[in-house]
Amino acid sequence: MTASLSWISAPAGPLSGDIVVPGDKSISHRAIMLAALADGMSHIGGFLEGEDTRATAAIFAKLGVCIETPSASRRIVHGVGLHGLIAPSGELDCGNAGTGMRLLAGLLAGQAFDSMLTGDESLSKRPMRRVIEPLAAMGARIDAEPGGLPPLRIRSGSNLRGIDYELPVASAQVKSALLLAGLYADGETIVREPHPTRDYTERMLAAFDWPIAFEPGRARLSGGHRLRATDVVVPADFSSAAFFIVAASIVPGSRLRLRAVGLNPRRTGLLQALRLMGADIREQDAREQGGERVADLEVRHARLRGIEVPVELVPDMIDEFPALFIAAAAAEGTTVVRGAAELRVKESDRLAVMAAGLRNLGIAIDETPDGASIHGGTLRGGEVDSHSDHRIAMSFAVAGLIAQAPVRIADCANVATSFPGFDALANGCGFDLRVATG
Repeated sequence: MTASLSWISAPAGPLSGDIVVPGDKSISHRAIMLAALADGMSHIGGFLEGEDTRATAAIFAKLGVCIETPSASRRIVHGVGLHGLIAPSGELDCGNAGTGMRLLAGLLAGQAFDSMLTGDESLSKRPMRRVIEPLAAMGARIDAEPGGLPPLRIRSGSNLRGIDYELPVASAQVKSALLLAGLYADGETIVREPHPTRDYTERMLAAFDWPIAFEPGRARLSGGHRLRATDVVVPADFSSAAFFIVAASIVPGSRLRLRAVGLNPRRTGLLQALRLMGADIREQDAREQGGERVADLEVRHARLRGIEVPVELVPDMIDEFPALFIAAAAAEGTTVVRGAAELRVKESDRLAVMAAGLRNLGIAIDETPDGASIHGGTLRGGEVDSHSDHRIAMSFAVAGLIAQAPVRIADCANVATSFPGFDALANGCGFDLRVATG
């Protein structure tokens, strides 16, 4: 179990600097997976040195893949080919990585050996039924605990077949699991979405030379091909950048530059929402990096106003809502969020946990089943509990910058799963963030 850790975030002056946040977690997971299944040797640069992504790399080592670490944030993966994985000697521990577990469920469903995916206490409470059921429709045999909870026991001998599947709820993770299972399936696998989600898996499959057709809301591939090793440069993680984007937007006098941030169009709903609120965020030196659009972002303080968040932006900002809630709390007027029911089944019930924390800091917020109305106001100091959710912990670290008194944030150790070194980088550009004692 992860050791307990609390932070104290105190009010601070203007933020400034030129920073680089860690590599994109979603892309790092996928790069390891596809490089492992490819023919030949792949080099990965910008790999996120977080607990979640390291857990995925460790799993493939258990599956017989040689992965070298010549230096921090670099990996050399000696691919074993689509059918070269070997049976693991024990359980495969995903740690806190919901992305890792869901994608691996699809990938392992087509193997000729049994496997078991486990996770930490938090991941073990996250429902997996919405990925298990469509995989079962493809012929996979996956057993879970009551309620569809981990661990997942994936049995060999499945003859997977392609399906034409429409996701009831937009989810890049479920889509990706089905596409990875489709690599091993007979015939064609088509995944349709009610709203387009991030297309990292599709882009990376194409980069590894797998024939795939995709467009917003739809992806199609057939089994029976091979992945060819390639080199991947992982851009800076937009979700990690989000905390600094919001912080510089709400702290008076701030001017902050973030380098080489990934701007996948299915990932940047928060940018659009913040700009609708009046944020001053400028993109500079836009370019392509490893098949992904990246740019430097310059963020300056601006007076934000409450908005009704367009529902079409919700799938493109699902991981950034905790940060948006802090922006909304600092804005003039009311910000209304609808269509975000998925937030209730993330690392925590993010709607409930953010609402409780903001109320503790003096902000009025009305919860609904799929969203909330956040009434902007003055944040006072106080205590909040992140419930072991890394994104909530970092969001309240941002809230402390503009609170009237320090904010104490309980249960922050899981920040290392996605953003190792967050506190050092934050303090380097003007935060006043420290580990709580006593």
